[in-house]
Amino acid sequence: MASRNRRLLLLLEKCQSMRHLKQTQAQLAAAGIAAHPFAVSRLLAFCSHPVRGCLRHSRLLFRHAPAPTLCIRNTMIKALLLRQHYAEPFHIYRRLLRDGLSPDNYTLPYVLKACAGLKDAVAGAQVHAHTIKLGFFADTFVCNTLALVCFACGGDAVSARQVFDGIPQRDAVSWTVMISGYGQLGDVENARLLFDESPLKDHGIWGAIIYAYVQNNCFKEGLSMFRLMQAAGLEPDEGVLVTALSASAQIGALDIGIWIHQYMNRSGLKMSIKLCTALMDMYLKCGNLNLAKKLFDAMTSKDTVCWNVMILGLAIHGHGEDALKLFACMMKEQVKPDDATYIAILTACSHSRLVEEGLQAFDSMSSYGIEPKSEHYVCMVDSLGRAGYFKEAQEIIGRMSGDVSPSDKAIAWRALLSACWNHGDTRCVEVAARHLLELEVRSSGYVLLSNIHETLGKDGEEARRIRKCMKDRGILKLPGCSSIQAGGHVHEFIAGEQMHPEIKEIHSVLETIHEQFLG
Repeated sequence: MASRNRRLLLLLEKCQSMRHLKQTQAQLAAAGIAAHPFAVSRLLAFCSHPVRGCLRHSRLLFRHAPAPTLCIRNTMIKALLLRQHYAEPFHIYRRLLRDGLSPDNYTLPYVLKACAGLKDAVAGAQVHAHTIKLGFFADTFVCNTLALVCFACGGDAVSARQVFDGIPQRDAVSWTVMISGYGQLGDVENARLLFDESPLKDHGIWGAIIYAYVQNNCFKEGLSMFRLMQAAGLEPDEGVLVTALSASAQIGALDIGIWIHQYMNRSGLKMSIKLCTALMDMYLKCGNLNLAKKLFDAMTSKDTVCWNVMILGLAIHGHGEDALKLFACMMKEQVKPDDATYIAILTACSHSRLVEEGLQAFDSMSSYGIEPKSEHYVCMVDSLGRAGYFKEAQEIIGRMSGDVSPSDKAIAWRALLSACWNHGDTRCVEVAARHLLELEVRSSGYVLLSNIHETLGKDGEEARRIRKCMKDRGILKLPGCSSIQAGGHVHEFIAGEQMHPEIKEIHSVLETIHEQFLG
């Protein structure tokens, strides 16, 4: 009998589907060992699998487990975390404390991650206190998670650093958590200092510093670190390549993007949906629509993000009708659209003056359970404004819900103001300007208004009044910035700056082009 029971328990390790698991569970029940702690633990472990498992079955097993052990509770908490259910793990944790069980160095990191998911600083502080009380303040695994929670719950970098400094034996994860945390807070300076201090730099640490730069718009620095990683002899993984492609796309570094594409082909790296989408996005933003199309057409599996990138790419290249056709194909493939899909579609309609199609798309959002956000309203205002439908554009702004922030409403009025100016409708300009001045807290709206008055030449005094208002409110005009890639280098230009070593030659060429254009 004991031998048969062991064989049944071993069968749990060989299950490949929920159907097989339930059959094995039935045999365990017939043998009277379905409630055995090991059996329950293994059943829960299988059910926690994000693809093959079933969370509903996990809950049933856990609910009917007599006196669940700490291991069983840990497994259930992990199952919930994998499905991004963050409230239940904390309830299970409280219950195990009431039942007199002592959490271990698996329980605490799981519960801390639940606190991070909930962004509950109070709960995080409570579990932090428990780690100290229970003597886990020197456990590397627990402290790494605790530092992660400090950043996630309110961005408490000071507490995270205190936890980090108190870890007796830091591992690579310790450094990665801190570098990533500083990056999330926009503190790339401290992120870089920690990177330089880390004794051993693995893929995770390199990836953390590269991503820290890129997510804070330091694209050139991120790509520089990408090259240093290669010089250090480390092969970039998928995450690093996706980040580098994103940076290349943002500054138009097509040569680096092409190198990454060639590297992927040479190394035989699997072309995942995520990597292929990043490549498409890079080619689209660098102006190579044909290569992006080839990549898209060659993909055997496409997710919503992939469709969104291609639709938006067609939109920004002025192929509005092709973008709508691709959206129709997406619907035919039964891929569910999301917020970003409709931003791409409305952008396509706006850029290609497809007003009716844009209105139809805007009205169809509700059929997919998507509530229009400020970005969708702004796209519609821009579309109607470009076509000269100023009254309809004002009606769209009026439909913006009350929970839309003043700054988002200001963006909509700014889009209408710009359209009215381009159409020479001074009456509409005045209406939009009045609303914009009531809402605007950024410099761009004031600068636009001032430029309009100066260009129209009708009210220089009003332009001066707007400039004075900017000064009184402490609003500074941020200089324009652009970049271009030439000879393998990205050259950055800031309005009014004369620092480029070839600035005289550049101005000379621009003057020649200007004369030819006028001539």
